[in-house]
Amino acid sequence: MKNLLFLTLLMISLSAYSQKSFHDFKVKSLDGNDFDLSSLKGRKVLVVNTASKCGLTPQYKQLQSLYEQYGGDKFVIIGFPANNFLQQEPGTSSEIREFCTSNYGVTFPMMEKISVKGNDIHPLYKWLTTKELNGVMDAPVSWNFQKFMIDENGKLVDMVPPRESPDCEKIINWITGK
Repeated sequence: MKNLLFLTLLMISLSAYSQKSFHDFKVKSLDGNDFDLSSLKGRKVLVVNTASKCGLTPQYKQLQSLYEQYGGDKFVIIGFPANNFLQQEPGTSSEIREFCTSNYGVTFPMMEKISVKGNDIHPLYKWLTTKELNGVMDAPVSWNFQKFMIDENGKLVDMVPPRESPDCEKIINWITGK
């Protein structure tokens, strides 16, 4: 019985040890350049799947305000355009960039358009949405502007649903450590 308990604890420890973190992923920026998420070690990261033609698109304004107020060495927002919901992000990278900057003054990092659900889900979003991979929760993306909170060590902390504002109390308290 002791051996079985020991083996079980060992397997759990090895599983946790081998578990990936947010910092283990590489993505492409909206400009097509490689972006190594390990460059964000030491910062809290708010990851948001975005879309230009969605009823929630005005959240870009709140995201930008949040970034202007708290962004820097301790906090960053990363947007991932996705066309998974009613084709609400049909644009090319240059069209998305132009839309975000001219309509909302977006200065936080925007990545290349990816898939956030389905058979072609991006590996980062597979990790974000699958408890077996992230060690915290299953959180399938339900719509545009779902927000994932990542701590300074690259661990998933929590998720905020799409309709909840980016400047909600939960996110502000997490950023400020209250």
